[in-house]
This record gives sequence, C-alpha cells and structure tokens, in this order.
Amino acid sequence: MRIIKENILALCLLLSIPLLNIIYQVLNHGERGARQLITAVDHQIPFVEIFVVPYVLWYAFIFLMFVYFCIYDRAIYYRTLLSFCVGMLVCYVIYFFFQTTVPRPELMGNGILTSMVKYVYGADQPFNCFPSIHVLSSYLMILGIRHSKLWTIRKDIIVSTIAYSIILSTLFVKQHVVLDVVAGVLLGSLLFKLFYYLEAETVVNFFKRMFKTKLQSTEKS
Repeated sequence: MRIIKENILALCLLLSIPLLNIIYQVLNHGERGARQLITAVDHQIPFVEIFVVPYVLWYAFIFLMFVYFCIYDRAIYYRTLLSFCVGMLVCYVIYFFFQTTVPRPELMGNGILTSMVKYVYGADQPFNCFPSIHVLSSYLMILGIRHSKLWTIRKDIIVSTIAYSIILSTLFVKQHVVLDVVAGVLLGSLLFKLFYYLEAETVVNFFKRMFKTKLQSTEKS
C-alpha cells in the first residue's frame, strides 16, 4: 500500500493511454478507403490460433511493465511512457491519411482459442494496422528494460520473450502484416532514442515540474 501511495501521481499518467485510445476507436474504420500492404512473406505465414494467448496478454504485460518501471526506475518509466503516447499519436496521424486493412480468415468451430480470436476480431475492426501499436509498445518494453538500471540478463530474456511472442502473435492471428511490424519496431526505436538520448533531461524535468516530485532513479550510465 505504501508503494502505491508513493507512486500514485506518476501512475495516474497511465490514464493517458485509454484517453488516447478514444482516437483509435474514432479512426477504426475504412470510410476514407483502406489499402492492403500484404507481401509474399505474409502469404506464407499461417493462421495459428494459439497465438491469440500472447496477443491478449499484451494488455496485462504493458500495464505491469509500466507499473514496474514507475516503482523501480522512474526515469525509464517517464521516457517509455512518453515514447508510447507520442507513438500512438504518430500512428493516428498515419491511420487518418494512410488507412490500411488486413484480411481475416474465416473462423470455424467454437473452441476456447477460436472463441478468443472471435472476441478479438469483434472488439477491433480490421483497420488501423500500419504501424502496429501492439508491436510499438511491446518493443518499447524491450528497449526500456535494456536501458534501465534494473537490467539483468534474466529480466531481459523474460521481457524479450514475452514481447517478441506478442509481436509474432500479431502476424499469426492475422491482425497485422509484416510491414506493420517493421514500422512498429522502427517507430518505437526512433521515439525511444529521441526521448532517451537527445531529450532525456527535458523529459525528466517536464514530469518533475508537473508533479513536483523527485525522481527515484537516474538513467543507466
């Protein structure tokens, strides 16, 4: 309870994610027309319903990683969260001007995994694909842990394994195509470098002024 109280203000920044997600819902249609970015590689990737598990686990993974960073490495928390939020906004601009779609397979049966895929398809229209926000955020978690004072090889392996399984899941459940994944990784890399290397102190000072709190950690040397 004490840990939550000490970090409640910083944790409230996570509310920016569902707020920004409102824009995602507004743009999630093909009324302005939508392109397909399918490549020959995508035609070779099968639909594998078991990958819906890591795809759905993305929600808990991202939330828990942000909480972990917030409590134990505040500087990385700020940089990673800002990279994610700006990344979402960049994605929305692209969705507005360059909407894409991914064809989905016909689902047969009513097993647990199939039902999970049906739920995912029902909750998310087949638009807003390029770049992939699932990929963007998952890759940011990898970059975050690798640049954190919390880094250990064990943590790196755990976070990377989960994150890469989520990234692969976007292809195997046919939510995205290869170019969506590549764009998500490149965007995440660019924004993380921008806010970590070039504007690190600016980012930290911005949040310090906002909450008038002292950072609990310093960036990894």
